[in-house]
This record gives sequence, structure tokens and C-alpha cells, in this order.
Amino acid sequence: MYTQLVEAPEGGIGEARSAEQAIFDDKIDRSITIEPSDWMPDAYRKTLLRQISQHAHSEIVGMLPEGNWISRAPSLERKLILMAKVQDEAGHGLYLYSAAETLGTPRDEMTEALLSGRAKYSSIFNYPTLTWADVGTIGWLVDGAAIINQIPLTRCSYGPYARALVRVCKEESFHQRQGFDIVSTLAHGSPEQHAMAQDALNRWWWPSVMMFGPPDSESQHNETSMRWKIKLFSNDDLRQKFVDQTVPQAEALGLTIPDPDLRYDESTGHYAFGTPDWQEFYDVVKGNGPCNRDRLRARREAYDDGAWVRDAALAHAEKRAARATSDAA
Repeated sequence: MYTQLVEAPEGGIGEARSAEQAIFDDKIDRSITIEPSDWMPDAYRKTLLRQISQHAHSEIVGMLPEGNWISRAPSLERKLILMAKVQDEAGHGLYLYSAAETLGTPRDEMTEALLSGRAKYSSIFNYPTLTWADVGTIGWLVDGAAIINQIPLTRCSYGPYARALVRVCKEESFHQRQGFDIVSTLAHGSPEQHAMAQDALNRWWWPSVMMFGPPDSESQHNETSMRWKIKLFSNDDLRQKFVDQTVPQAEALGLTIPDPDLRYDESTGHYAFGTPDWQEFYDVVKGNGPCNRDRLRARREAYDDGAWVRDAALAHAEKRAARATSDAA
């Protein structure tokens, strides 16, 4: 049973709340989806809002590292593919903001939290894209890690979040293939191109490994999220799956994973790997990564530059509402 940490008021309301809690617990235990109209503990709502809004912020901020390469992509075809991908990421953010709004928090409030620096987003997007190979490596590693993390979430306990992720995961699978294709082209190209691919892998490997969050022993939310079936697998389990899946891909490309401790353990059937620099991870999360300030500045500028669009859309909606009222009269 999950306990809601509130004091029961007088007049029998405490007993009614206990019954609601029991119904909620039973749904979680039987993997019955929780919907916005269902009663839910405040802590469950808060945990969902934190995770879904951060996911939405990550999709929006995640447009920036790749977006600045659209004009520099090596061919028209690559430009068109990259534009489509960045557009997909914007759509993912909108799906997820819509899911988060069902928890009672307006989108404007979530946006303000991001722009003020109070809200977090994935630490991976605070690293720079220095070469075209970085764009491919983001698709291969970052989107590959996202798929591993998000596919189980299509079965999470909260309905709007689970349903939004069905389409997100399908589109992310295309993004991963697009990234792998870029890296494969470079890895099998000239020596200079191969070196470029290897350099990108060297820089993005450990941040990608850390994408799944801190070790289970240090995670503040892992156990609670799994108990409520918001998450179905722990950070460490997802990280292991990512390494097991990605190492053979790197070998097929002729690239070397930058981890001297990496080895295949026949006794477990998994790859053993080194320990990420968790101090770097926490530094980036706290806002001290290579691009944290640039990312937030870019989002603030985009928000300010788009004010006229929001004002025009609002004025149009008000005009249509007034016309509808007049016609009804």
C-alpha cells in the first residue's frame, strides 16, 4: 500500500480518502491505467509532472544541437532529413506538454519554469555539436538511448503519457536509423571521415551512458517511480541494455568504444564497462556544462521572438469566439 502523507480531516473525509487510495493502489497492482479523471495521490501527480515536463523540455531543447547544422549539412538530402527530424522533436515536445497539462499544470507555467532555469532537461543536450559526425552520433547514441528508455514508458501507469510515447518511439526509431546511416557513411569513408566518426564517438559515449540517470544507489526517484509503475526498469538496467546493444554496432562500424574497462562477460552474457564520471554528470545537471547557458539563452530568445505569433493566435481565437457568440445570439 502507498501512503498519502496528509492528515485526515474531521467528518469522515479521511475514510473516503483511504478508500480512494485503496482503489488507486489496486489499479497500480493490477496494471490498470490511471487516467486524468481518476483520483491519484499528490506525490504521484507531482512525480509524473516532474518527469513528463522534463521530458518535454528535453525534446524542445534537443532541437538546438542539431538545428544549427541544418544549413551546413553536406547535401540537400541530408538537409531535408535533418529538418524533418528537428520538426519531429518539436512535435514530441508538444505531445508531452499536452500530456503534462492533463495533470493540471498550464503549459505557460511549465515554459516559465524552463526559461527561468528552475526546470531540468536531459543533460545530454548541454554538449556542443562540433562536426557533422556529431549529428549522426546524436541520432545513433542519444536517440538510441532514448528508445531504450522510452519504449517501456509506453506501458507506464499514466495513460496520457503512455499513449503520447507510442508515436514518439516510432519516430525516434527513424531518427536512430538516420544517425546510424550518417556514422556508417563516415566510418566507411576516407581516413579523415573515419577519424571524424571516431572523435564524435569518443566525446558522446560517456554522456550517452549517463543519459539514464545516476546509479540506482544514488537515484532519488528511481524506487518510487518503479513502485508506481511510472518506470518499469531501473536506471542501471536500462544502461546495461544500452551498452549491450550499442557495442556490437560500434564493432560493425569499425569504431572503438572509449572505455578501457569494456569487456564481454561470458558468465553473465553482458558487457562489463567502466564507471562514468558522475561528478561531470552532476555538474552539468546543476547548470555548469559546456552549453547550459547557451541553450537557455537560445530558448529565451526564441520565446521572446515568438511573442507576436502567440499574440496573433490569441487575438484570432478571441475574434472567432466573439463571432460565434454573435451568431448564436
